[in-house]
Amino acid sequence: MGIKLFLVSLVMMAAMSAGFGWYYKQSQATIATLRENNAKLEVAVDTAQASIETLQSSMAKANELNLQLQQDLQQAEAYGDELRSKLSKLNLVVEALKDSKTLEGKMNGATAKLWREFMSNTGNTNKPDLPSWLRRENRTGSESSDEGSTGSDTNSSETETTPAE
Repeated sequence: MGIKLFLVSLVMMAAMSAGFGWYYKQSQATIATLRENNAKLEVAVDTAQASIETLQSSMAKANELNLQLQQDLQQAEAYGDELRSKLSKLNLVVEALKDSKTLEGKMNGATAKLWREFMSNTGNTNKPDLPSWLRRENRTGSESSDEGSTGSDTNSSETETTPAE
């Protein structure tokens, strides 16, 4: 009976060893899978964190630009109010009937100045030629309609005229 008991014990120990061996291999495979998943998650977290930082810096820049645009809008509205005030004081019909050449010179000079300011405000630094409808060829104009002029005076008391053909 001792040999039977020894053999049964041996078979049971072999079965338990095989079971523990299988459990150990499964545990190691699970641990390896979890390590891989953890590495992937760390990369995903790093990517998400970088995206959040980029988004925050973009939002800060957008807020700065928005504030600048608001300031520019306020300046433009103030300038529009100033122009409306000036135009309300003028009677262009009467002035055109009195001295149309002088009025044309004033208008061309002011338009040329505004055109140059518009081009520089929109980032054009090439100093392109004025459009044909603002050029002085065969037209009347004031000193301030010259491209090199930097003054803000649109006074046309010194209006130059081109003789009519």
